[in-house]
Amino acid sequence: MERFTISLDENLASEFDRLIRERGYQNRSEAVRDLLRSKLDTLCIQEAQTIHCVASLSYVYNHHERDLAEWLAALQHQQHDLVVASTHVHLDHENCLETVILRGKTDAVRRFADAMIAECGVRHGQLNLVPVVTDGSHHLHGHRHQHNHPIT
Repeated sequence: MERFTISLDENLASEFDRLIRERGYQNRSEAVRDLLRSKLDTLCIQEAQTIHCVASLSYVYNHHERDLAEWLAALQHQQHDLVVASTHVHLDHENCLETVILRGKTDAVRRFADAMIAECGVRHGQLNLVPVVTDGSHHLHGHRHQHNHPIT
């Protein structure tokens, strides 16, 4: 573990301590590590330095929209190589929340998420990408599978 010291003005330090309390961190170091990881992941994704990712795509839609639920399911089936799992929650009599867990090449995941969010009737779409390094590994039982290790 490497240590470093930073200086903060009183207002920033006070706001940071408030954030630490609200989020339940045990100390400043844990909070700084999470902030750094988040920023480095964001930069890595923005600068297209990551080829693979895992992601969660969440969106809300009105299930009364003509054929929208079926179309969204069809889009997921078309990209079955990216879609790991999905959850469907009924928010009220009209609106549903879906979260789709994705894994694959970052550009393909982005295109899929953009297409889902852009569908007429889909609202509040949000994609959360986590850059990963992938490797092919042998499982103890001899079959090959892919490991995804977060970059930061």
